[in-house]
Formats: sequence, structure tokens, C-alpha cells
Amino acid sequence: MPRLSEYKALLQADHVDPAILTALKNDSRIGAGKLLAAYQRREDHRAAEAVALKYRSRYERQLWGTYQYVAGLDEVGRGPLAGPVVTAAVILPHHFQWPVNDSKQLTAHERNVLYPHILTEAIAVGIGVADNCEIDRENIYHATELAMAQAVSHLRVAPEFLLVDAMHVPVDLPQERLIKGDANSISIASASIVAKVIRDRLMVMYDQVYPGYDFKHNMGYSTKAHLAGLAAHGVTPIHRRSFGPVRDWLNP
Repeated sequence: MPRLSEYKALLQADHVDPAILTALKNDSRIGAGKLLAAYQRREDHRAAEAVALKYRSRYERQLWGTYQYVAGLDEVGRGPLAGPVVTAAVILPHHFQWPVNDSKQLTAHERNVLYPHILTEAIAVGIGVADNCEIDRENIYHATELAMAQAVSHLRVAPEFLLVDAMHVPVDLPQERLIKGDANSISIASASIVAKVIRDRLMVMYDQVYPGYDFKHNMGYSTKAHLAGLAAHGVTPIHRRSFGPVRDWLNP
């Protein structure tokens, strides 16, 4: 009779011989039953992910019949008091299989795992940034539009169609705005992950440059620690002066 450690190793394969599963089912050892149950849970999870991925790629699959290069666009950072808004445009290959989802629904670890796979497997990735000065000058909505157009211009492969998370991109390309696009499109979800990881890493760096605001945890959002930093240290060069709490500190 095989040792449980041997069964465990065999169950790690991408394709498990049905005979092994039958043997485990007939094995009276408690450990064998636990291994089989864990394997079945993992397979159920994989099946659910495959169904979810197929659902979230429905817009891409409809468009791929007409357009080879479909770019998904999303932004991160419209709400914070400090730092830039970061946008990303991602063109995925038609065979992309990683379980991407709305970046807000993923843990930081999950985003960091998916991020290099997106960068490696994507046909093209473009980044756009609007800093706090541009946000103050243009307003946050228009600055985000301009950053999205910048992301499109930075794609090394020209897209033929854009899927955008609830915004319009000021470029001469056919496009569709999707409500909650990052949960309904794998291209937008991938862009959301890329933009989120890049912006978070930037804010962690800013935490070193401007200590006392807890940027590495709040990413520039209006938290208690951030507001306490404003009270103690004042406004930094990366703060958005047109946003209420910052404006209030500038004009007490």
C-alpha cells in the first residue's frame, strides 16, 4: 500500500490518474480520506474559477471575433488626498487563463502574484499617470481621462477596441464603458491589478520620502493617521490642494 506522502505527491500533478482516486477512496486510513477531500476541494475551486473566468471574458470573446487587439482600461487613485492617479491599459492574448478579478476583491498577496503573470503574458501593457498638480489643474475626472489616453498611447501594439471601467477615453477608437468593468472583464481586471500594484508601490516609496502620514498603509486616502499627519506636519508636495481636507489645512 502506498504511503500517504506518495499519494500526496501524486495528487499535485495537473492530471491525476483516476485509478489513484479510486485507490484513495477505498483506502480505510483517515489520512487517505483527508487527502481525497482536499483534492476534491481544490478541483471544485479550479472548476469554479474556470466558470468565473469564462463569464468575465464574455465581452472579450464577443469582440475577438471582429477585433484582434482589445484593450481593457482602469484607474486607481481617484479618491485619495495625496499622490497621483494611475491608469493602465492591457491587451490580453485570447488564451489568457489567470484568474484575474477586480483588484479591490483581491488581497495584496494575490495582486502581487498575478501582476508579473499579466506583465509577462499580456500582448501589451501601457501606463498613464496624472500627478497631483495635473489633478488640481484639470479636476480629477478629466485628469483621469487624460491619463487613460496616455496609457493607450504607451501600448506597444495599437488596440482596435477599448473596454473601459465606467469612463470615456479621449482617443479616436471604438470603446465601450462597462459598469463595474473590473468585475466583468478580464482585460479591465488585469488593468486594475497593474494600476493598483504600481500605485501602491509608489505610495510606499512616498512614505519614505514624507514620513508621518502613514502613506504605506493608507495609500494617500483620508484615514485617521493621514489626517493626524496633516495636522502635525502640514501639506506635502504630493497632496491634492483642490481636495477638501487638504484645502482646509491650506486655508484655515
